[in-house]
Amino acid sequence: MLHLWNKRFHYNNLKRVTDRSGARHYSLDGHRVPSVTTILEKTKSQKEKDSLSAWKARVGYTEASRISKESTSRGDKMHKHLEDALHGKQHLDFVEISDVEKKMSEVIINQALEKKLNEIWGCETPLYYPHSHAGTTDLCGVYDNNESIIDFKSSNRIKKREWITDYFLQTCAYALAHNLQHKTNIRQGVILICTSKFEFQEFIIKDNEFLWYQKKFEDRVRKYQDLMRLEDE
Repeated sequence: MLHLWNKRFHYNNLKRVTDRSGARHYSLDGHRVPSVTTILEKTKSQKEKDSLSAWKARVGYTEASRISKESTSRGDKMHKHLEDALHGKQHLDFVEISDVEKKMSEVIINQALEKKLNEIWGCETPLYYPHSHAGTTDLCGVYDNNESIIDFKSSNRIKKREWITDYFLQTCAYALAHNLQHKTNIRQGVILICTSKFEFQEFIIKDNEFLWYQKKFEDRVRKYQDLMRLEDE
């Protein structure tokens, strides 16, 4: 996929800091903002928090911790394989490799990237929106002929669209930053998921639906800022 690279933009490096609570922040030129994931985590609805607590109680806290750590590790490895593939850093002969994460990345490459990815602007791209948020997007470029933010996700099971609102909000957050910094007009978010059983899913939001989710993310930013002000009082 090296032929797809078009380095149209210069992406500034961001300094990342994680505080004692696990909240992640990024800074550019000394100005610090929270990460997109921190904002979404801190502003989850009570229903989402209750659902997570109920799951932990149901499976047991030790088992829940094990599952979470295993899922995070698998997702990190899958992302690394995909990043290497996009940069042409590895031989993609997955047939001879039994590693689960590499097979998962192969599914995303074969089912989506090789078919629909038209242009790569950046991979693991740092993006910053002043006084609001920052983070690193998995991939930005042109997907299915539309300027897009593309996110890779691993999962233990097939997802329903209504379960992945925060995934959509994440792509919108990065688009806001990219559009501001680089004068683009990204209005499409793409979520590419592979399960540990190698099941593939593609979810896309675009145009008016994308703008609706952008407004929802801006609401979450305001909610986060209100929460931080209350903590400081």
